[in-house]
Amino acid sequence: MAATNTTDRRQALQAFDDTKAGVKGLVDAGVTTVPPIFHHPPDSLPTSSSSVTIPVIDLSGPRSDVLAQVKAAAETVGFFQVVNHGVPAGLLAETLASVRRFHESPPESKAPYYTRDLAKKLRFNSNFDLFQSPAANWRDTLFCQALPDPPGEDELPPAVRCVLPAYSGAARRLAVAVLELLSEALGLARERLEEMGCADGVVVVGNYYPPCPEPRRTLGTSRHSDPAFLTVLLQDYDMPGLQVLVGGEEEEDERRRAWADVPPVAGALVINVGDLLQLVSNGRLRSVEHRVVANGSRDGRARVSVAAFCNADLSARTAARAYGPIEELVSSSAPPLYRSVTVPEFLSHYDGKGLDGRPALDYFRLPRP
Repeated sequence: MAATNTTDRRQALQAFDDTKAGVKGLVDAGVTTVPPIFHHPPDSLPTSSSSVTIPVIDLSGPRSDVLAQVKAAAETVGFFQVVNHGVPAGLLAETLASVRRFHESPPESKAPYYTRDLAKKLRFNSNFDLFQSPAANWRDTLFCQALPDPPGEDELPPAVRCVLPAYSGAARRLAVAVLELLSEALGLARERLEEMGCADGVVVVGNYYPPCPEPRRTLGTSRHSDPAFLTVLLQDYDMPGLQVLVGGEEEEDERRRAWADVPPVAGALVINVGDLLQLVSNGRLRSVEHRVVANGSRDGRARVSVAAFCNADLSARTAARAYGPIEELVSSSAPPLYRSVTVPEFLSHYDGKGLDGRPALDYFRLPRP
């Protein structure tokens, strides 16, 4: 029976993927129930009603104040929002609008971009881990390897062609400014993290969360942490959905954990620490698990977000570089928590396991003495 169920599920996944229309294709077809391949087990963790909030930091304030706020957020909740960040409001609005335009364009115009070929710099699909994860998510994605070697202009879909390169550059500049603050927060030279290549590569991911007929049965994005050094996230300002796991830091503290909403703030960008920054900081900075709940909107409007994942340059020239805990952050009282790893090795492990609910960093953690 188990083998039959596995075969049936595989066939259902393949049939869905073969449509090349994604979740939006299901919604456009008028589905009134969520197909079984998208069913997630109920989550036992509550949504926090406590005073836990995700800080909003004004980057135009005195540097000493900004540094203290960024340090506190990165060492605890791992997330914060920034305002007065220097990215023009018009560029933010047009970025969201362009990603929406792409996803809401006719299926036949999107189908040529639909692929699971990781070698392609521009990919459209639904669920990068469709065939690995325990349950699919109610989400479609446009993926672009934006920097340092972006796809040619003619390779980009017309809907995003004029805005994606500009937004990628702006997101990277903001990431570098935040990395400088985080370097200082760690007691390092201001340029240290940038010089390590932590934002040499940028991947921009435009997520589209269609309205879901049964939002309690599924998720927009499963519980996970980010396989990057730093993430810069632009989210719809009038549609919440992003939640961060707060509370106990260790697995045995699960019963004390809860989901905290990250309420949209007009003009703000969300910043979060990625797995690789937790690794090189030897656990000082926290890459915190988060998720996106399914879109329960009844007005037919989809939620859109655009994430810029800042990472090392994955070209052959630098791909072999190994990242481990920074030497100055290791001592007899703070022994190394993780082994060194190349970014391609880390990404291979992350993509191979998919969003299965297990932290990717655990695989690279050194045994406790």
